[in-house]
Amino acid sequence: MSQGVEVSVVLPAYNEADTIEETVAVTLETLASFLPAGSFEVIVAEDGCEDRTPEIATRMAEEDDRVRHFHSDERLGRGGALERAFRAADGGTLVYFDTDLATDMKHLEELVERVRMGEADVATGSRWVPGREADRPAKRGIPSRGFNGLVRLLLRSDLLDHQCGFKSFDREALFTILDDVEDEHWFWDTEVLVRAQQAGYRVEEFPVEWTPKGDSKVDLVRDVFGMGSQIVRTWWQLSVSPRITRRVSLTASTLLVVLALALMTVYLDPSTVIEQMAGAWSRSPELLVAAALVYLLSWPLRGLRYRDILERLGYTERVGFLTGAIFISQTGNLVFPARAGDAVRAYVIKARRSIPYPSGFASLAVERVFDLLTITVLAGTVLVGFAATGSLSGAELPTPTGAESDFVSSGRTALVVAAGVGLAAIVAVVGIVLSARSDRNYVRAAVARLSSDSYADYVAGIVEQFVGDVQTVASDRRAFASVGLSSLLIWSLDVATAVIVLAAFDVGLGTATLVTVGFFAVSVGNLAKILPLSPGGIGLYEGAFTLLVVAFTPISVATALAAAVVDHAVKNVVTILGGLGSMALLNVSLTTAVEESESAEAEEIEAAVETD
Repeated sequence: MSQGVEVSVVLPAYNEADTIEETVAVTLETLASFLPAGSFEVIVAEDGCEDRTPEIATRMAEEDDRVRHFHSDERLGRGGALERAFRAADGGTLVYFDTDLATDMKHLEELVERVRMGEADVATGSRWVPGREADRPAKRGIPSRGFNGLVRLLLRSDLLDHQCGFKSFDREALFTILDDVEDEHWFWDTEVLVRAQQAGYRVEEFPVEWTPKGDSKVDLVRDVFGMGSQIVRTWWQLSVSPRITRRVSLTASTLLVVLALALMTVYLDPSTVIEQMAGAWSRSPELLVAAALVYLLSWPLRGLRYRDILERLGYTERVGFLTGAIFISQTGNLVFPARAGDAVRAYVIKARRSIPYPSGFASLAVERVFDLLTITVLAGTVLVGFAATGSLSGAELPTPTGAESDFVSSGRTALVVAAGVGLAAIVAVVGIVLSARSDRNYVRAAVARLSSDSYADYVAGIVEQFVGDVQTVASDRRAFASVGLSSLLIWSLDVATAVIVLAAFDVGLGTATLVTVGFFAVSVGNLAKILPLSPGGIGLYEGAFTLLVVAFTPISVATALAAAVVDHAVKNVVTILGGLGSMALLNVSLTTAVEESESAEAEEIEAAVETD
């Protein structure tokens, strides 16, 4: 830190060639009006500009030793550029404001002195507190009020204006919380304010006169995708994640499982179903054990397939570790809705093996696409076989009355959902393969249509990496064939598990019929359960499985449903036991995974700053 420098003012600059020289001159003049000579510096945090801003900033720094210039060849984002400059600044009081000078510079002395004299740890100008004068048109004011309202509601902030680009910080206070700030773009300063308040620092806002400069509009990518998602992310980290202890997770998981089992019996007589299940266990316990062992065999294949996918993306990992990560994520999917367990796997491989999130989610996407494509092919193959042999003409969906009619209605919905999901899987695979063979950059063009803001570059970069990783696997014929073959084996074992369970109910069907109907019912059932549309909590898998078994065989609805429930129960028990064992071996929980991934991200940010 340079001797004598007390105040460092950072000006974040992106393509400011027309205004940066005047802004620096006004800033120096204003600072000199109330600070001793040699006690302040102005840093131009130039962020990957594409115009003459770097040349101008370099010249100003050479001509005036009070000016410093930090250049970056790549976009760091507004928050990233500010953070990099603050870490290299010399002052004990750190200040920044927007280079358009929308906030009247007569307030600069108050902004600096509130922190410099120890009255506050953080000071920020406000366009919403009483006493301010701000020409705030509706197209800016309404979104701003909505944003600030959400921040106050979800993040428990008592400030009225978090977005005003006119802020100062005590160096020690800022650096204490800076490692926890994750956003590198427009939400950066809002997150700093919120985390400063959470940490107990004195954060004060004061009224300023503010005049908008240039045009502004609601930007879909930045304002909705970017700012909205960052509010939710920060809310989760500050309010939810600290409360998710192992005891809370176990209690919630148990309650959800009990609730799910209770809802399963809403539309069917539970005594009949339970009687059928008990009969299967008393007659053929060895078959149910065999079904569990067959299903267990599919898990190393899942790990092997995931290894093949990751290898195409440039990451080599052990099958055992990957199998454990899949066990953990699938256990999470049994507890949390909307396949939230998939995110757990991304956390685990990021925290334990430093595989980036875009690659982690892309590998999951490849896996899901192959799953859907495989079970679609299985279902379609059997359907063609039925049509060729005339079996379809004899098939008839049941039309029971009373309570069972609601269940049959659910099953019919399941069949429609399965058909739609199967078609979507085929379209997705065709689209991925065709796009992998094209040199056109569809992602950036699509994002550019939605947003003209610089934040769009950041979003486009993440999406491009995700799409590129998916296309990498799709464009490699050998990898495509390898992953496809392992997917076929995995789902064949899944079907075999259901067929063995169905045989345990002594349904009196020949082996060929049992296997054929089993393949069709399980495949369609798995396609159906993608969307949670079943009324009364009855799973779409059970609905589709039951209706197809009843349509092609003389098996009753109660027996078919009992077989579907036991089939799912066997698979879920194997998954949960494997998940618990993997958590113990890898020492991983959801809370641990989230905390470690956040730490890894902070280290990456610091490394990027040091490299630049």
